Amino acid sequence: MTNVQVWYDGSCPLCIREIALMKRLDRNNAIEFIDLTRFETPCPIDRKLMMDRFHASENGTLYSGAAAFAAMWRVIPLLRPLGLAARQSWILNLLEQTYLLFLRFRPRLQRLAGGRAKS
Repeated sequence: MTNVQVWYDGSCPLCIREIALMKRLDRNNAIEFIDLTRFETPCPIDRKLMMDRFHASENGTLYSGAAAFAAMWRVIPLLRPLGLAARQSWILNLLEQTYLLFLRFRPRLQRLAGGRAKS
């Protein structure tokens, strides 16, 4: 049974590539990956909010942004040290600032990758 759920934008070429990599690294099948573009998929919060930022649930706690990445990383053996390091507030803050910067460039990166732009 998985203890981490990850919601992702299945229409985003960047997201699809990253999730494919995480699935390969998740050798213990510890993560349930949930495509938000499948509208029959229930969402713990508003679907648009979940599409705008990365979300994960670890042991029933919902995380967003860098904290969600850290939750995912903690169950992937190769990335576990980074996920554990993110429990330090200064590291998590640095990761969150990096994630916010990425979000500013995401629409352009999606266009370059052949996907649709997000507002």
